[in-house]
Amino acid sequence: MPYPSLRALLCGVLLLGAHAAFAQTPRTVQLEDLTWTEIRDQVQAGKTTIIIPIGGTEQSGPGIAVGKHNARAAFLSQKIAERLGNALVAPVVAYVPEGNTAPPSSHMRFPGTITVPDAVFEQMLESAAQSFAVHGFVNVVFLGDHGGYQKDLDRVAAKLNKTWGGKARAIVPPEYYATSSDGFNQILRQHGIKDDEIGTHAGLADTSLQLAVAPQMVRLDRLQHGPKLGTADGVYGGDPRRSSADLGQLGVDAIVVNTVNALRRDTQAH
Repeated sequence: MPYPSLRALLCGVLLLGAHAAFAQTPRTVQLEDLTWTEIRDQVQAGKTTIIIPIGGTEQSGPGIAVGKHNARAAFLSQKIAERLGNALVAPVVAYVPEGNTAPPSSHMRFPGTITVPDAVFEQMLESAAQSFAVHGFVNVVFLGDHGGYQKDLDRVAAKLNKTWGGKARAIVPPEYYATSSDGFNQILRQHGIKDDEIGTHAGLADTSLQLAVAPQMVRLDRLQHGPKLGTADGVYGGDPRRSSADLGQLGVDAIVVNTVNALRRDTQAH
């Protein structure tokens, strides 16, 4: 019997490797990257926490792309889910309340911002959470990256928890947004950054976080070599010119650690 050629053996090994690769469930926490049977199996194995990242499509001055909150919520939710070990991450919610359309108010005064009414936003979140509860998730976590709708999240969570009666739980960990705003501001102050640089929107804090998460969305050269920006430019109370990814990473680390610790305490307590 003739021996198989080396080429035939290599082809066989490659085919076996390809079949094995296709047969394996991908190592991901992203719900969108899994099949329905893989999701079912992971829930049955104990991954019963689902994180719903909520961003928003809004102007952030001439130096940051309008998808800032979406990219940040997606990035941070993934890091948090990976650390928790028992969580998956839902698709990002990119359409949120951002002001009125007639006449345009708040961020709606700037092109590219998208808004929806508060009632529509809350109904959408409620329906998404109900969908996850039907499929076996017992902890539905809302992580909102934007300050304007935090009260909406609290209302939705309260309504769901009343409806579910303990069979599942809706959670809005205050540590997530608190750390990304006041908490990060305090960290920046400890590193010599002044309040008139930090800002409340599209200032140094906002820009540094974005540089750490998605630097391709920041026009850093334009910011560093351009004039000081103000409210008319969409930059509120800050100066982003000294922003850096290193400063932003300090915020990212704090947000992830504080949110993970809070969720572990909350879910273990119940």
